[in-house]
Amino acid sequence: MCKIYGYCRISTDKQSIERQHRNILSAYPNAIIVDEVYTGTKVYGRVKFNKILDNVKEGDTIVFDSVSRMSRNSEEGYTLYEDLFNRGIELVFLKEQHINTATYKKALTNNIQMTNTNVDFILEGINKYLLSLAKEQIKIAFNQAEKEVTDLHQRTKEGIETARLNGKQIGQKQGAKLITKKSIEAKEQIIKYSKDFQGSLNDVETMKLIGLARNTYYKYKKELIEEA
Repeated sequence: MCKIYGYCRISTDKQSIERQHRNILSAYPNAIIVDEVYTGTKVYGRVKFNKILDNVKEGDTIVFDSVSRMSRNSEEGYTLYEDLFNRGIELVFLKEQHINTATYKKALTNNIQMTNTNVDFILEGINKYLLSLAKEQIKIAFNQAEKEVTDLHQRTKEGIETARLNGKQIGQKQGAKLITKKSIEAKEQIIKYSKDFQGSLNDVETMKLIGLARNTYYKYKKELIEEA
């Protein structure tokens, strides 16, 4: 039985992925939703997406909310598109339906019929043009997705430079400690449970009890010692 995968991607876990869920499930209620948090433009760094690529079979479908969810690298995206198309995988882009593989397939198969006359020279040229046009539309879509990333990076760079020229502090000052509600609570627990302060537990036991990563734990502990 053919499967339908709905691939949803966000750049950080602070973003909402619900809109992508809603759009895909509205069009394909039986889609197997696969979520991924990944920052970057490369396809092959995405563990969950690559798992789909390894498991997908001829006749299966992969649905994306938009072409940018598949790839924001134009060359890599187009190469992957053609590879999947040649493997018989259906690709659906809800926001760019004109480049769905079904549309591309139609452009390949709906050639103008030859007439066995000299007119065929003209018709052959038209068929090649229509196929070239279909390919170009796919490339333009991936180029636009890549351009969105480039423009975003440029706007961010310009915004930082404007803030710097206006005398604003960019980022955390060197040597300054980032104080958050989470760090305050974690330090209070370290003081309470660690035998180096008021408790009776060693470092490993304290880490497990509080639920802190090793590097974070020792960072907070060092700051507490310096503050003492």
